[in-house]
This record gives sequence, structure tokens and C-alpha cells, in this order.
Amino acid sequence: MRSSVLSATAVVLAGLNLANAQTFTDCDPTKKTCPPNPGLGTTLVTDFTKESSDWKVADGTTLTYGPNGAEFTIGSKTDAPTIGVNKYIFFGKVSVTMKASPGTGVVSSFILESQDLDEVDFEWVGGDTDHVQSNFFGKGNTTTYDRGATHPVTRPMEEYITYSLDWTKESIKFYVADNLVRTLAYDDPKTHGGFNYPQTPMRVKMGSWVGCPDAAAAASDKLKWTCEWAGGPLDTSKSHTMFVKSVSIEDYGCGGDYSYSDLTGSYQSIKSTGTCDGKADEDTTSSAKPSSSTKPGGVLLETSSGASSKTSSASGTAASATTSASGTGSAGTTLSTATPASTTGTAVSATTSGVASVTASGASSMKPKHKYGVLDMGVMALGLGLGYLVM
Repeated sequence: MRSSVLSATAVVLAGLNLANAQTFTDCDPTKKTCPPNPGLGTTLVTDFTKESSDWKVADGTTLTYGPNGAEFTIGSKTDAPTIGVNKYIFFGKVSVTMKASPGTGVVSSFILESQDLDEVDFEWVGGDTDHVQSNFFGKGNTTTYDRGATHPVTRPMEEYITYSLDWTKESIKFYVADNLVRTLAYDDPKTHGGFNYPQTPMRVKMGSWVGCPDAAAAASDKLKWTCEWAGGPLDTSKSHTMFVKSVSIEDYGCGGDYSYSDLTGSYQSIKSTGTCDGKADEDTTSSAKPSSSTKPGGVLLETSSGASSKTSSASGTAASATTSASGTGSAGTTLSTATPASTTGTAVSATTSGVASVTASGASSMKPKHKYGVLDMGVMALGLGLGYLVM
């Protein structure tokens, strides 16, 4: 018993050094001048049946690639396989076609994150085989944890399903397969007048991590809620694997370098050195989403092998890299936010592409996804601290 207590204490103390794991930045542009972010400026489609140089692998991460895609495997309570794309998008459309990791204690994550700690994400709790959770944060604000939502999904650990995000300056739309499950407006009450609306250049990150390392953590008063959310202690007798078949990332911005012209963290402050439609991007905020005249003839698709091709879509909508994956459809993303009143309660009937139905996603009707104190964040940091924060 004494050894178990000491083990849990060691886990917490180790995590305290990484307690701000979800809110880490190596330079916060709302506090000082920071180096510019390299912009994508096009559409990147990655086939994860093979390794891609477009993505950075976090320290300590070893991935396997093959017909099932990239395999993010957790074999012990300190594993946190994580990768992130090398460049940033300034509004855009993102999708991931994947199977979440099964097993209690494990969390699969797909995240958009900016330097000033704007964040959007999808998360799958391994012990919940019927749902995906969504959330958002603005400028690292964690004073409230009522922004999350839970969405029904059919067989997310067994079927390849595409999860999508369409992010503009007006709204963020979240999709499971082809079904719109949430819409967050810029002026939604949860964004505090738009201040906490995610609106600055972001990178895509994804991986899996351990939300509840052991029974001692589950019995701890400080860690109990986190372990309940994660479904219970990690079963270390089994391997837990998240499979990612493909990811599509479309940058609605003009690329080049994205920089913050002041300390406000607003989208109006973001400037780009890239070009759109053959001319310098003098005002990157004039259009939240490119029109057919912005990127005529479709957008350039860059694959992990370096080859390129054109899409047939005049609007530049990203295509899925894998057509065999169940649920492949609209591009997907990571977290969602409180649904505006106009869409609250909207129901979507079952489809064959993986989504069961959509229920009201207003955060007030459900348990907050994150309700962490400092010690709770210690356990979370075992995973995220090894990956999302150091990349």
C-alpha cells in the first residue's frame, strides 16, 4: 500500500512540472514580440500509410506505418506518442480519418493550437465507445470549463471515420463524417465577446496519452475526477493503439510568414508575407474563407511523398487522401464549442458513415470535459507534457 501511495505521489510531482501542458507556448505573442509562424498557404494531404517529412515527431515518440495508417501505441502509463505538422494555417479546413484508441485510461486527441494558446480539439476517451468530445480555449483561458460537448458516434474505435473542422473568422463548424454536429459563432456567449474565440495561426497536432495512470491515482481525491473522465485506470496488460489513415489541411490564409502586429491576439493583428491571387496579402483579414477567385482551378495538393496534383473543386475544398476509409467525407478537426442557440437541439439521423446521431451540444447540459486543478493537470501532463507542449 505504501509503495502504491508513493507511486501516485511521484506521478503527481512529476506532472506538476508539466502542469501547464495544454497551455504551453515557447513565446506568447500577447506578451512580447515573437518570431513569425511559417504559413502553409496551400492544401496539404498526408497519406499516413507511410512516414511524412511534413510532420514533426515529438521526442520519445515511435510510430509504425502501414496499411492501417500511422499507429500511435501506448504500452505503459508514461507513453504519449505525438506528432505535429510543421506549418501554421490562418483559418482553414482540416480533416482526420482515424480510429480512436480503445481502453480505459487512454485519450486520443486531435488538436489545433496557436502560439498565444488558442485551441480547438476533438478527444476520444478510450472507455467510451459511442462518443467523441469537443472543446475550445482562447488565449489559454482556463477560468471556466463549460465549453465542451459530447457527440454520439458509431464504432469510433472500430471504424475509420473522418472528423472535420471548417474554421473561419465568423464561426467554427465541426463535423463527424458529413454531419455538422456543432457550430461556434465568433460572438457566442462562451467566447466572451470574441476575445476567447480561436482566431490566430494554428498548427495541427495529434496523438494519444494516458489520462489515468493507475488505481492509486483513481483513488486520489485530487485525481479522481480526471480518472473518472478517462474511464478508469490504464490496463497495462494491453496495448492501446490509435490509427490515423490520413489528414487533410487547407490554409485559407496566403502563407508566407504569419506574424502578430500587436499584443491583442486578434485576427485583425495577423499579417502575412505570402501572396494570394498573384499579389501580396496586404490584408489577411479581408476574407475568412477563399472564394473560387482566390484559388482558381482548385488548390494544390501536396502529398507526403512530395508529389502534387490539382483538386477538381473550384472552392479548394480539401479531398480525403484515403477513399477506402469508412466515413470519409468532409474535412475534420479537433475541438468544438458551445452550440449557438440557433442550432441547439438539432438532430441528425443515423448514417452508414459512422455517426449515430447528433444531440444538443450546448455545454450547459453536460458535464464539463475538463475540470482540472493543478494536481489533475499533473496526470494529464504525463501524456501531453511529453508531446503537445514540447513540439
